[in-house]
Amino acid sequence: MQRSPVRLLPLLLAGTALTACEVGPNYHRPAAPTPTTYREMQGWTPANPNADAADKADWWTLFNDPVLTDLEQKVVVDNQTLAADLAAYQQAHALVAEQRAAFFPTITAGGSANFSHSAAGSAFNNGTGNTGTGTTGVTTTTRNTPSVQQTYQLELGATWEPDIWGKVRRSVENASATAQATYADLQNARLSAQMELAADYITLRQLDEEKRIDDAAVRAYQQSLEVTRNKYNAGNAALADVDTATTQLHNEMAADTALGQQRAQMEDAIAILIGRPADLSIAPAAWTLQPVEAPAGVPSVLLERRPDVAASERQAAAASASIGVATSGYYPSLSLTGQGGTETQSIGSLFSPQTFFWNAGVTAAETLFNGGLTHAQVSAAKAGYAEAVANYRQTVLTAFGQVEDNLAAQRVLAAEQPDLEASVKAADEALKITLNEYNAGTVDYTSVVVAQTSALSAHNAELQLEASRLTTTVDLIVALGGGWNADDLRGK
Repeated sequence: MQRSPVRLLPLLLAGTALTACEVGPNYHRPAAPTPTTYREMQGWTPANPNADAADKADWWTLFNDPVLTDLEQKVVVDNQTLAADLAAYQQAHALVAEQRAAFFPTITAGGSANFSHSAAGSAFNNGTGNTGTGTTGVTTTTRNTPSVQQTYQLELGATWEPDIWGKVRRSVENASATAQATYADLQNARLSAQMELAADYITLRQLDEEKRIDDAAVRAYQQSLEVTRNKYNAGNAALADVDTATTQLHNEMAADTALGQQRAQMEDAIAILIGRPADLSIAPAAWTLQPVEAPAGVPSVLLERRPDVAASERQAAAASASIGVATSGYYPSLSLTGQGGTETQSIGSLFSPQTFFWNAGVTAAETLFNGGLTHAQVSAAKAGYAEAVANYRQTVLTAFGQVEDNLAAQRVLAAEQPDLEASVKAADEALKITLNEYNAGTVDYTSVVVAQTSALSAHNAELQLEASRLTTTVDLIVALGGGWNADDLRGK
C-alpha cells in the first residue's frame, strides 16, 4: 500500500515535536551533611613548603624518594586489578554509545536475484496478473518449451521510534552516569593501589632501618658477652651473667634474622602491585623518609576531590534516570516505518522509473493492562534512587570521618615526637653510664640488660612513630582525594 509523503509529513513533525518531553524527575545532586571546617583544624594549621604536592596526581613526590616514585609510576601501567577496572570502564563507556544509537533510525538494505525454471507444457502468466484461469485480466498460456524466469530486486527499509517521552534520553543519562561512576571507581582503585604501595614501601624502609638498629644491637651484645666472659675468667662475674649475655645475644640475632622474612613479604606485596612476578628485588637503603604535613583545605571541596564520593553521586544520578525510563512505560509508543526499492525481471531495467515501489506507515501502541508491572517498575526505580542517595550521604560522612581521623592522628603523633626523641637520648645516655659502671664493677649485669633493652625499645619506638607519621600522611592525602578532582569526569 502506497501513502503520500505529504500526508505523512505532519505525523513526522508531530513525532519530532513530542520528543521534547521527558518524563521522570530531573536530577539534582542530593544534599549531604557538610561541615564548614574540620574539627581537628581549629587552632592548628599545618604548614610545609612542599605540601602543594599533595594536591597533585603524583602526590608521592612529597616524600622525595626516587625509588618510590619509580614504583608508583609502574602501578598505573602494570597493575592487573587496575587493568580489569579499566576494561570495566571501557565496557560502560561503550554502553553509552549503544543507548545513544536509539536516537536514530535503523536503516537496512538488501538485494536479491531469483531464477526459476519451468518445464515444457507448463502454464505461465503473461505478466498482467496472477497465474490462473479464473482471474480477470489474466491470460494463461501453455508453453511447449522449457523457460527460465528471473527476478531482480533492490530494497531499502527504515524504522524509527521517536523518543516522545524521553525514554531514550533517560536511558542515555543512566548509561552516562553509570560510565562516570565506573570511571570514578577506576580512579578510586588506582588511588587505593598507590596508597597500598606507598604504605608497603614505608614498611619496607622501616624494616631496613630496624635491621640497622638490630645489627647495631647485635654488635653491642657481642661486645657485652666478651666483656662478661673476660670478667668471668678473671673471677669478677658469675657464670649466670655469661649465660644471660649469651641468651640476650642469640635472641636478638634470631629477631634480626626474622626481619628478612618480613622484608621479603613486603617485596612480594610490592611486586604484585606493580604487576611483576615475585622476583622483584629492592636494595636496602638508609632511612631518609621524613614526616611531612598535608593541607586539608575546605571541607566542602572534599565532595569534588574524592573519587568514591563522585562515584556514589553518579550512581544516584543513574538511579534518578532509571525512574524516567520506568515511567515512560505508562505512555504509548510510536513507530515510523518506510520501505522502498526497485523490482524487475530484467537487470537492464532495474533502475527504470516504472520498477520503483515504496510504502510507509505509522504504528502506535499503548499498554492497557499488564497486572501492575509498570507501577512496580516505577516503585522499584524510586526505591533504588532512595538507596543510592542514602549510600551517597553515607560515603560523604565516611569521607569526612576519615579526614578527621587522620588529622587527629597527625596532631597526636607530632605531639609525641619530642617525647620519644628525649626518651631515646636518655636511654642511650643511661646505657652508656650503666656499661661504664658494670666495667667498674659497681653494678651487676642485670642492670646492663635492662639498660640495653630500654635503649633498643626506645629506638624502635621512635622509628615506629616516624613510620606511623608517614603512613598517616599517605592516608590523609588519599582521604583528601590524592590530587584527583571531579572535573575529570567531564566528557567521560
